[in-house]
Amino acid sequence: MLDSNDQLRALVVQGLRQRWSPQQISRRLAADHPERDDLRVSHETIYQSLYVQGRGTLRAELGRHYRLRTGRSRRVPRSALAGPLASRPWLADARISTRPAQVADRAVPGHWEGDLVMGAGNRTAMITLVERTTRLVLIAPLLTDHTATTVATVLETMIKGLPRSMARSLTWDQGGEMAQVARFRTATNLEVYFCDPHSPWQRGTNENTNGLIREFFPKGTDLSTYPLHAFEQAQHLLNTRPRQTLDWATPAEAFNRLLQKTEHDTTIALTT
Repeated sequence: MLDSNDQLRALVVQGLRQRWSPQQISRRLAADHPERDDLRVSHETIYQSLYVQGRGTLRAELGRHYRLRTGRSRRVPRSALAGPLASRPWLADARISTRPAQVADRAVPGHWEGDLVMGAGNRTAMITLVERTTRLVLIAPLLTDHTATTVATVLETMIKGLPRSMARSLTWDQGGEMAQVARFRTATNLEVYFCDPHSPWQRGTNENTNGLIREFFPKGTDLSTYPLHAFEQAQHLLNTRPRQTLDWATPAEAFNRLLQKTEHDTTIALTT
């Protein structure tokens, strides 16, 4: 099928170049071309073209792009937690146990999870934020330092770039990079909650997203060797990748859809 349909083949290669999985490509083709039976292909067929068919150029052409998304190590959750609560005053009254139930059930958008993803030797880092409902991801490189002051400054810029209706809370781990959280909270009016010690699953959406980010920036690499547009490209590709949990919509589509809804609801409330 793929070797006899040039348009279908081109669309599959395009999806692989964007680091989509065969299943994401298959489902998105069906959604984008509902009237075109000739542009349908199962993910099993794509896998066979990648790994089973040993002759011809198709496997080489597809595999060249697909390998960009494979062979990466998932990020091992960091547990370099700080000392006792007495030495971490920023944790006071901000435990995850005080977080509203609406955050846990993803009923209301605008609740984010965040973390630092470290480069080689912990010399460089990235701030990664993911919105819990839509899985939209934001990436900001920290190529000179990742002190608490720098983290608070960059986080403030990231949050202030969001529509207010889509910025309600942030869940983070207990690392010392958040020691300036009071300043950040005042500047953004954003509620911040800290996970329990050694409990990365309490911000599991961010942990899973960090694993996807490692496809672009493998563990153990020096992040300062990447140009700034590499971080922007990774963010774009992740936000335009169809996701099964979103019924094969992309995070960008889901985010924009909810943003329009929240703005519409706000307009109604102000005019009634």
